[in-house]
Amino acid sequence: MCRFLSAALLLGLCLVASGAVVRGQDAGARARELANYFNKDKHKVKEKRGVRLEVFLEMRGEPAVRGNAADYSGTYESEPDYAFDLRVGTDGSAEGRGTEPAPGGARRFTLQGARVSGALLTGTKVYEDGATERLEAVFINLTERHHSRTDVGVTLFGLGVVFDPPKAGDGFDLTRLFYARKR
Repeated sequence: MCRFLSAALLLGLCLVASGAVVRGQDAGARARELANYFNKDKHKVKEKRGVRLEVFLEMRGEPAVRGNAADYSGTYESEPDYAFDLRVGTDGSAEGRGTEPAPGGARRFTLQGARVSGALLTGTKVYEDGATERLEAVFINLTERHHSRTDVGVTLFGLGVVFDPPKAGDGFDLTRLFYARKR
């Protein structure tokens, strides 16, 4: 009986340990999935009367995993003038406040119950009017190339937020927003 109990206990500990690994793998896979929302390719060539016009744009988002979760702390900004101030503890707990687009102007929120796992940030946004919304975002390195695929491009580190459902308002329909790190 004692041997059976020991085996059951050992099996339970193994399942718990493997569950933690699976959740970590899930966070990494979800971070890659969210980063892919920021990928974009555009290559057009127009020729008319001997004049050639070529437009090229490539954007690539890659999850930016840091060894210490506290390294994600800082101020992030997007255009036009939306800010996100984030504080992350070494244990992955996070808190912050920010603004995002809304009909009639910027809408403010505070972040509650937030966690960082790998490059993935999850939590709940609580708006000034008491409404709540789930937050799912990824810390990414976003590389933009404007001239050609061989162009080195410019890489920015920041926070990519994916809106599900999309934000809609006065002339905009927003599925994602990139907050570049300022400090």
